[in-house]
Amino acid sequence: MAVFEVRGGKSLNGTLEVQGAKNEALQIVCAVLLTSEKVVVENVPQIIDVIKLIELLEKMGVVVEKLSKDSYSFEAKNINFEYLESAEYCDDSSKLRGSVMVIGPLLARFGRGYIPKPGGDKIGRRRLDTHFLGFQKLGAKFDYDASTNYYSVECKRLKGAYMLLEEASVTGTANIVMAAVLAEGETTIYNAACEPYLQQLCKMLVRMGAKISGIGSNLLTIEGVDALRGTHHKMLPDMIEAGSFIGLAAMTRSEVTLKDVSCSDLGVIPQQFARMGITFEQRGGDIYIPCHDNYQIDNFIDGSIMTISDAPWPGLTPDLLSIFLVVATQAKGTVLIHQKMFESRLFFVDKLIDMGAQIILCDPHRATVIGHNQQVGLRPSVMSSPDIRAGVALLIAALSADGKSVIQNIEQIDRGYQNIDSRLNAIGADIRRL
Repeated sequence: MAVFEVRGGKSLNGTLEVQGAKNEALQIVCAVLLTSEKVVVENVPQIIDVIKLIELLEKMGVVVEKLSKDSYSFEAKNINFEYLESAEYCDDSSKLRGSVMVIGPLLARFGRGYIPKPGGDKIGRRRLDTHFLGFQKLGAKFDYDASTNYYSVECKRLKGAYMLLEEASVTGTANIVMAAVLAEGETTIYNAACEPYLQQLCKMLVRMGAKISGIGSNLLTIEGVDALRGTHHKMLPDMIEAGSFIGLAAMTRSEVTLKDVSCSDLGVIPQQFARMGITFEQRGGDIYIPCHDNYQIDNFIDGSIMTISDAPWPGLTPDLLSIFLVVATQAKGTVLIHQKMFESRLFFVDKLIDMGAQIILCDPHRATVIGHNQQVGLRPSVMSSPDIRAGVALLIAALSADGKSVIQNIEQIDRGYQNIDSRLNAIGADIRRL
């Protein structure tokens, strides 16, 4: 198992390219199953989760061709259902959270879909009810085998329906949309997720011939069509990686430029960093983060402690709360980090406390951080990455700490950030992969 050996305490300087969006890629790659024609996708992030999903599609019978370092063509003419019913498929797909989104396209186009309980980050309970309740609304018969943790849905032809989702699940909305585009009649989805990546999926489906209105809102109306055609799609830059690098630059007193960030798709991320006292400039499609000798957390108007919490879009993505938490350890002031959507994402704070951070873990959802104002640096340490986002937060902490730190289980980081060690080393970091 690989580890990072990090010699921190160095300021970085230079330019970083932001990778394609991981969460968009998982949806888009699954959507190629909706047509027998060729689909070309650009700006595909070269990260473990996406590469494994592409390999899964290849085993399913999709013809995949790598056109360049980050571009692929997909052609799903024939699907091997013998593989889908095999133990090998169960093992392959159970390792990937994103594999759950193959079931909507398979159900819509072939009338049946199978998936074992998917894997992914261990960040608490992540229910799949929204997905399968949506499929049932469209007329699918649902079955779950508790002995094998295997889900299956079947329906010869889905029929459009009205549904009010109990939660604005991004993957749930994506799965239902992909099923509904080939259903008979009209489907209305209320309380739909409306993240930029879900918008990207809908726009791609429209180019393929789908009829979707309300894109960008929480009310989607879909008129089913008989078939979809091929298309060409380019993914957005990853807002989570952009936010991670903004936090990294501020905490390590670095001067960094992020290339081609698509600033209009960052939502409230800039405002939330501003509340932390972290500023940056938009220069065309790029973001310039100047060196911050210090940064001060705002208070609310009545003087009470600032709270930063996650929420469905257009609220702050939960994937960045780990970054805000670690960056707050060197801010001036106090902030309450409230992780509402997952109950286990704050359990990595004990590692930051071992490094000298002043953090009170109130409960599984809330942590109060009292910043050092860059007066007392974090201590180097040996730690393990529990999930993708906490892993990068620990990497940021290690890069700010003066001395040698070791981060174990870096496969978690590789699941979401491509070649992060070599990219950061190119602008002055000292990270060794052992």
